[in-house]
Amino acid sequence: MEYTFLGRTGLRVSKLCLGTMNFGVDTDEAESFRIMDEALDAGINFFDTANIYGWGENAGLTETIIGRWFAQGGQRREKVVLATKVFEPISNPVDGPNDVKGLSLYKIRRHLEGSLRRLQTDHVELYKMHHIDRRTPWEELWEAFETVVRQGKVDYVGSSNFAGWQLVKAQAAAKERKFMGLVCEQHKYSLLNRIPELEVLPAARDLGLGVVAWSPLDGGLLGGRALKSSGAGRTERQKELIEKHRSQLEKFSALCAELGEKESNVALAWILANPDLTAPIIGPRTVDQLKDALHAVQISLDASILAELDAIFPGPGGEAPEAYSW
Repeated sequence: MEYTFLGRTGLRVSKLCLGTMNFGVDTDEAESFRIMDEALDAGINFFDTANIYGWGENAGLTETIIGRWFAQGGQRREKVVLATKVFEPISNPVDGPNDVKGLSLYKIRRHLEGSLRRLQTDHVELYKMHHIDRRTPWEELWEAFETVVRQGKVDYVGSSNFAGWQLVKAQAAAKERKFMGLVCEQHKYSLLNRIPELEVLPAARDLGLGVVAWSPLDGGLLGGRALKSSGAGRTERQKELIEKHRSQLEKFSALCAELGEKESNVALAWILANPDLTAPIIGPRTVDQLKDALHAVQISLDASILAELDAIFPGPGGEAPEAYSW
């Protein structure tokens, strides 16, 4: 496994981040345990979860599974850089009229305590805002996060799904308070979704934020199976997306065949080749899927291959405003 620093911090994390969204949903507890053990053995120390995972009435289940895995001992907790998130409403704790999407100080305090309880730990290394809250002012947000950092319950604060200007606004408010502020942004980014190259990636680079890519295979479209399976069980939206991108996906599959690599691993390697990215989040449902994804770190894409990928999946043309202006 290779490691890098999380943004401008001195914290070293693996260049693959283990996503746990499937734990308790498509992956049972026993297999989830095996995946986490295998990840640790492979050198992955960066785990990502969220209090909402498990979904619906089972929200929090994924954190509970991770907590039970930690409870087995063997220094599992000590070896993991753990990230979880807050924003969505969940049934535990019961927030009454505040059981809505958002990031009030009230909610951050209560939901962090709920996450720590489920995770069976006294702190998390990284606590992320799962989405921007346009209603709550930064004075309140930073008051909440400064408090939990001082209490030792959170080491670093991150964001997810923020626009570039929102990252700048957050850091400006943090600087006024002489607080470190954000250290990373988790953002949707893949060969099929390169819009972040316009403003999010440049803003993160300028601010010294690590960028963690979620959905690096774009919901499985870049995994190779989209063109190979019959389509049974797919939603109408998934079928539409496959048809929309069929030409690109066929060219991509042909290029991967020439390289002798799986489409999923080339898509991950493309992200790993970008110096603005800290890590892609991989979300294996099985141990075999995890083992397969580990190979991505060993794939080196030279300039000619990167150019071919650009031709198949053209980005926005660079950073704003030059991408569309002069």
